[in-house]
Amino acid sequence: MLGQFTVLGLTSFGGPVAHLGYFRERLVVRRRWISEQGYAELVALAQFLPGPASSQVGFALGLHRAGLLGGLAAFAAFTLPSAVLLVLAALSAPLLDGPVAEGLIAGLKVVAVAVVAHAVWGMARTLTPDLRRAGIALVAGLIVLLVGTGWATLAAIALGALAGLLLCRAGEVTAEGGLSIPISRRVGAACLVAVGVLLLGLPLLAALAPSQPIAVADGFLRAGALVFGGGHVVLPLLETAVVEPGWVSEQQFLAGYGAAQAVPGPLFTVAAFLGASIAPGAEGVLLAGVALVAIFLPGLLLIVGVLPFWGALQGRPVVPALVRGANAAVVGVLAAALYDPVATSALVDAPTVALAVLCTALLIVVRVPAWAVVIVGAGGGMLLAAF
Repeated sequence: MLGQFTVLGLTSFGGPVAHLGYFRERLVVRRRWISEQGYAELVALAQFLPGPASSQVGFALGLHRAGLLGGLAAFAAFTLPSAVLLVLAALSAPLLDGPVAEGLIAGLKVVAVAVVAHAVWGMARTLTPDLRRAGIALVAGLIVLLVGTGWATLAAIALGALAGLLLCRAGEVTAEGGLSIPISRRVGAACLVAVGVLLLGLPLLAALAPSQPIAVADGFLRAGALVFGGGHVVLPLLETAVVEPGWVSEQQFLAGYGAAQAVPGPLFTVAAFLGASIAPGAEGVLLAGVALVAIFLPGLLLIVGVLPFWGALQGRPVVPALVRGANAAVVGVLAAALYDPVATSALVDAPTVALAVLCTALLIVVRVPAWAVVIVGAGGGMLLAAF
């Protein structure tokens, strides 16, 4: 168990969709830990829930294979390699100085533009295939751009889900299938209650007993609990959580997001970079751990909470309609984030625009792996700074 997911954690480049492909090849086709039907149901459930889809599927596969300890082992092995690399990157960032270092950071910010543009393109093709869902995406993006607050993102997704309920009810309803993970409904309900308690209790605790670790846990937990549609959608929520309070600068935030593209594993491990960037030394390492646990915890609790009820939910037409609307809305939310803060911060002159176009073309047209585009963008940024 630990060995299989350690290999996946060290080699799974390319984002959540690629991760799901790696899981299927290694654990379904080769190891036959779960049937194709059961794996497809796990993937469907992860798409339905907020949180990091690939990490949730990996955790559920470990849970299926070896119980709770297996799930935790699978999660840790898949997550820790990238988290450790990003903590080291954050701690070494203050040691870098001069025009070359500034060019490196500028190049990573340009990479963030390309990666988010690629995500918007791919998600739009899949999640907004008709005029109704394209309209939901457009309205959601306008809400985020015009209102401009952190809660605008959540409101846009909620309104998108309601619009989906009204406009997107047509479609095939998935029948109850063969997924069977031995979790009682009582345990599932307790996990769902725990998510609610954390979402309501942490802000109250932060107000009554102010401290940096509690505030960080509150901000990252809310971001992790409210992400629909893939890891890249966490970008605007994390920007609200860490940049608006002044914990990290917008430059640090986008540099971390760019660095996260260069490592394997889940994109949510960018939380480790951001947590380590809040404070120097050992305190930064502590905050990295707090941020990492907080951003993943809701997604893991939710998948354990919903698994016992999933078969019944699949047969209700209202659930797919809500999901279609919410997924369309997140396309608009991510497109708004692509414009501001990603592009407005990174594209400062004609050379950076040209570098962004090159990186985006490499991702979308040539289909170069994301880690290779990071090398191109970082190298291009340093060359621009040198000349």
